[in-house]
Amino acid sequence: MPPSVPPRRGSSPPSVQPAARRSPGPRPVPQRRSLAPQPSPHPQSSRGRPQARSTAGATLAERTPPPEGRRRAPVAKRHRLRNTLLALLLIAAIGLGSLWWWVDSRIARVDALSGAPDTRGRTYLIVGSDSREGWVDDGTVGARTDTIMLVHQPENGPTALISIPRDTYVEIPGYGGNKINASFALGGPQLLVQTVEQLSGLTIDRYVEVGFLGVTNVVDALGGVELCYDSDVNDPYSTLVWQAGCHQADGATALAFSRMRYEDPDGDIGRTARQQQVVSAVAESVLSPSTMLNPTKFMPVVSAGLDSFRVSDGTGALDLVRMTLVVNAARGVDAVTGTPPLASLDYRVDGAGSTVLLDPDAIEEFWRTIANGGYAPGTRLGGIP
Repeated sequence: MPPSVPPRRGSSPPSVQPAARRSPGPRPVPQRRSLAPQPSPHPQSSRGRPQARSTAGATLAERTPPPEGRRRAPVAKRHRLRNTLLALLLIAAIGLGSLWWWVDSRIARVDALSGAPDTRGRTYLIVGSDSREGWVDDGTVGARTDTIMLVHQPENGPTALISIPRDTYVEIPGYGGNKINASFALGGPQLLVQTVEQLSGLTIDRYVEVGFLGVTNVVDALGGVELCYDSDVNDPYSTLVWQAGCHQADGATALAFSRMRYEDPDGDIGRTARQQQVVSAVAESVLSPSTMLNPTKFMPVVSAGLDSFRVSDGTGALDLVRMTLVVNAARGVDAVTGTPPLASLDYRVDGAGSTVLLDPDAIEEFWRTIANGGYAPGTRLGGIP
């Protein structure tokens, strides 16, 4: 207990009043505090320190700060980019589909295949025809094949491009011995295919017949192709006028180049070599980036090609693409090229005249090796006996 303090002298002690009792009454109701953020009584100035953001009531994702350096791409921008890409893909798909349909609808087809059992690999028969059936009439009577080329892609080994001289003496099914191009005149593409299959032992998978006018149109659409020949030529039969060397040839010159034989000391054999050169030059130009990536050039080339040839039934746009790739492989340095083994260039036969005789001792082995891809890459076959 605290010590008492004595009163001062002359003063009376203070009176002590009892404490007043408080009357009972209603207690005050406590006010609830809102958890919502309240405005600051001192608003932040433009130069002041930023206020801390209240996280009360925010979700965990909102309260979690993003990693340092992370920036979100604007959603609208991402959507625009996605929509643009989808639109471009749709346009490309429509364009390719339309082109595919256009090409397929323009393909001229002919009943040519024999239906013989398949043989190993893929085999194409390419024919250059003087036939004007289905083509523009230029007064030519009958049908002849001036070019007969067999392209074989074996399962293993190099692709082979073999030219069969048009005067080759063969057995034509149902007609006996004659020049091979007579089979086309006697029975059209079907009989020619059967004759070649009987000769080679290979089943033809696809047949392509090119009209002579087609050579002119395709080469002109390409803007010309480079051809080479080492002699001067002035041939009234083919109309070829040529100065020794390599030259850029237009369509008419390329056609005469592939037809000429009377001024060639190798005759029909020399012509087959030039025909292979024209085919290779056209294939190289068609597949070049300057053609494939240039619509103003590519479309006229495709149109000229479709107007110039016909193919066996069942051949579609995809088959044409595959065939072009095979022919392109047949023009490479690793391809096997040439003719079958020859025994004579002037084999006389009653009723057929002067013919080309194949070597009877080597011909079967030749075709067997072609079928199996057994020749070394780059091999040159046949030629003048």
